[in-house]
Amino acid sequence: MTADAEIVDVNDVDRDLCKRAFVMAIKDALNVVSGKWKLAIVCTMLTGPKGFAEIERLLPAITARMLSRELRELEINAVVEHVCTGDAGGGKKYKLTDSGKQLEPVIFTLAGWGQEHRALTLNGAKI
Repeated sequence: MTADAEIVDVNDVDRDLCKRAFVMAIKDALNVVSGKWKLAIVCTMLTGPKGFAEIERLLPAITARMLSRELRELEINAVVEHVCTGDAGGGKKYKLTDSGKQLEPVIFTLAGWGQEHRALTLNGAKI
């Protein structure tokens, strides 16, 4: 996002949903969390910081290489940060930033919509 990007008040009831700034804000958000694993990784940290191996254990289908890549991208986008644990082995954990924590209600809302949408489509409803 550029420094001169228009800030959109999403609570403004008179907003124009097709305004460029509104659409760009949605695209920016989706760009940060898009991909097969990013939201799942964020979900693992909703209950607190996690080490790399712990995240791997919670997401057994992800490869170490993919987890490393996704964590790096989440770090670049200021959703996740790593902190040194002070362990003798030089361990570190990953935790959500304040911005990352703001995704929690979004994730639960999206999950609720997904469950409803899946139920509709499985029941043969035309959407």
